[in-house]
Amino acid sequence: MKVVIAYLSYSGNTNETAELIAEILINEDVEVDLHRIGIDLPINPEQYDYVFLGTFTWERGSTPDEVKDFVLEIGYKPCNMIVFGTGDTQFGGDNLFCLAAKKLAKFYNSPYPVLTIEQSPRGSQEKKVREWLEGVLHDAKCVTK
Repeated sequence: MKVVIAYLSYSGNTNETAELIAEILINEDVEVDLHRIGIDLPINPEQYDYVFLGTFTWERGSTPDEVKDFVLEIGYKPCNMIVFGTGDTQFGGDNLFCLAAKKLAKFYNSPYPVLTIEQSPRGSQEKKVREWLEGVLHDAKCVTK
């Protein structure tokens, strides 16, 4: 199995989450490419069994412009898109918490649950990431290869 984890991170929280997901997958003998949105060259989703897309939520529930550009670069809605997000409930409460990730999952009609992380995946949230990932991979609904 081959996956790409595409993510945008300013504070480092989404980066940490992406790296944790990668570490778990690599330990399961999955081939993983990390893609830094806005920095690395565009990807071709058709080369991967799964595309993990990670973002934070910006200004009152918005999706960052770099992530919107990434969506446009892909140019279509692959069915193998799995979305995760980091956020902070102190900025907008539960209504805006990880709203960008939730909107992206809806946009892609992703059949997978969205992983939402309060700030960093450290501590008890590491278990949340592991359980989410196990559920996602064992409930494969779409594989492009």
